[in-house]
Amino acid sequence: MLNQHRPAYRGGLLLAWCAMGLATACTDRTTSSDDRWGRGGELIAMSGGEGGARYACATCHGVRGEGNGFDAPRLAGLPAGYLQKQMEDYAAGLRPHEVMRDVARFLDSHERVRVANHYAALPPQALPPATHEAIDAATPGLYARACQQCHGVEGVGTANGPPLNAQPAFYLTQQLQDWQVSKRRNDGSHVMLKVAQQLQPEALRQLSLYLAQIPPRRALADR
Repeated sequence: MLNQHRPAYRGGLLLAWCAMGLATACTDRTTSSDDRWGRGGELIAMSGGEGGARYACATCHGVRGEGNGFDAPRLAGLPAGYLQKQMEDYAAGLRPHEVMRDVARFLDSHERVRVANHYAALPPQALPPATHEAIDAATPGLYARACQQCHGVEGVGTANGPPLNAQPAFYLTQQLQDWQVSKRRNDGSHVMLKVAQQLQPEALRQLSLYLAQIPPRRALADR
């Protein structure tokens, strides 16, 4: 008797599974894509997604998004829109960096949004500056004239420019030098090219030291 009814039972199970599959297929595709593998931004940042641990954000930028105090900037508390754009620009080659290009390309658009939102939600934090070298008295005034309009008072950021405060001096110097020679070109208005090219080497270095010594504060606006 059991053997006679088993086919019907198995057929019922098959129908049930098919019904569940159809129900899943009919759900909102956007929700399904956004929830790819059920991974949140933090998990992607820690694991590296398809790229693995070698390409995990935390490997260079720290578990708390604090950066490494040298060539990997802090990400904690930066605007989500800015972070997402940088990943897109790395992937497109507009901001050259071999490792970051691969990191960004291993993530799809939904994963980039999740990672950006994860870091934006973290409290701003950074490693102590590598040096407490005295800043030239003229440097705050130079920052106010050349940078403040877009990057805000003491580098906290505005709707038009990301925060620069508490970023490593080496990283800031490197970025300004890349802007000077058009190695970095992901500024559609070319303002950064013009500003950077007006800076003498010592002024550029002083600006980087000045911003690195300002404590991290949350950005005023996303972009």
